[in-house]
Amino acid sequence: MVGKLAVVAVLMFGFGFAMVPIYQKICDVTGVNFLTRADEQEAQVVKLGTVDQNRLITIEFDANSRGAWSFKPEIRSLSAHPGELVTVTYEIANNLPRALSGQAIPSYAPLQAAKYFRKIECFCFAQQDFAAQERRRFPVVFVIDPELPRDVNTITLSYTFFEIGGKKTVKELRG
Repeated sequence: MVGKLAVVAVLMFGFGFAMVPIYQKICDVTGVNFLTRADEQEAQVVKLGTVDQNRLITIEFDANSRGAWSFKPEIRSLSAHPGELVTVTYEIANNLPRALSGQAIPSYAPLQAAKYFRKIECFCFAQQDFAAQERRRFPVVFVIDPELPRDVNTITLSYTFFEIGGKKTVKELRG
């Protein structure tokens, strides 16, 4: 009986361990969790150089935070031509006297604009580690795909930045 339970425990552990790569493959196939990844076609969009000079899109920037963060874009909005390379900067500060790790999750309005908003560089691609009271600036480099539907004239890029709980730094682990 103990042997059978041990086999079941090992199989359950193996299944739990295998769930992470399985989940990642499912997300890749279904397109879930595409918001926090670099656009794999950004090089093609930038190289094409097709800037639609006849059109201007207003892009609004928003920032929300959960926890002890100060988080804001350096500008609230700008106008850009589809196909034009744009860089904006966000400022994030840890207001606590201890180290924190955080993650930004983007959202877009209108939602259909998400697939035309091609991010090349973004702090949302990875978790960010902050020392106590640390303040940093992060660029977001993007291109609005010229294929954006003509009826979309304004896009809002909104980030929510929140603490990643339970994550320990190497220094804390060595203690």
